[in-house]
Amino acid sequence: MIQIRRAGERGHFDHGWLDTHHTFSFGDYHDERNMGFRALRVINEDVVRAGQGFGTHGHRDMEIVTYVLEGELAHRDSMGNGSAIAPGDVQYMSAGTGVRHSEFNNSTTEPVHFYQIWILPNAEGAAPRYAEKRFDEASKAGRLRLVASGSGAEGSIAVRQDVNLHASVLKSEESLSLALPAGRHLWVQVLRGSLFVNGRELSAGDGLAASKETEFQFRAGSQGAEFLAFDLA
Repeated sequence: MIQIRRAGERGHFDHGWLDTHHTFSFGDYHDERNMGFRALRVINEDVVRAGQGFGTHGHRDMEIVTYVLEGELAHRDSMGNGSAIAPGDVQYMSAGTGVRHSEFNNSTTEPVHFYQIWILPNAEGAAPRYAEKRFDEASKAGRLRLVASGSGAEGSIAVRQDVNLHASVLKSEESLSLALPAGRHLWVQVLRGSLFVNGRELSAGDGLAASKETEFQFRAGSQGAEFLAFDLA
């Protein structure tokens, strides 16, 4: 069973300093039909204006992954971490028993464009933790690069959930395949370009949910594609 969540169907708010699209219910956007998918709870596409950002705020019991497409995002948190992540970087914060952090555009002239993903943890009340790792375009070109997983396999960031998060960049008309064991589920989020998944065409911002399917064929459109693929329990 395959379902498509089109980019234009997402919740959308333009706050001036922040232009944001919500794939699932989040904040002031509530949609009973789209509360998440398996352990995936939030997929937000954000564009933050130069010099603006999210002031210090708190989270708990959530696995948070940030993937930057353009610009740089500065991060500070109550664990003492501070850095600026750029395209190619994957940032991970496990909020656990509670953490406070801020996120700001690191540029005074250019916007920052990124995806923030929240995944429900497999257990509550764990100690907060943080990680970031670089996966440059070459490492994702023409393949599914494992960037975060419950096992930490293949040099991926270890997260507290049974999920395998792959990132990929395909050239025009380039293709690859993925086989999942029976009982697993797939979410595909197209970040840039266009992508065909088992013959279904997706554009930037579109998402695809698949259950009771085990074989997947990905093919980039004429402009190529960058996408994330979540293999979920």
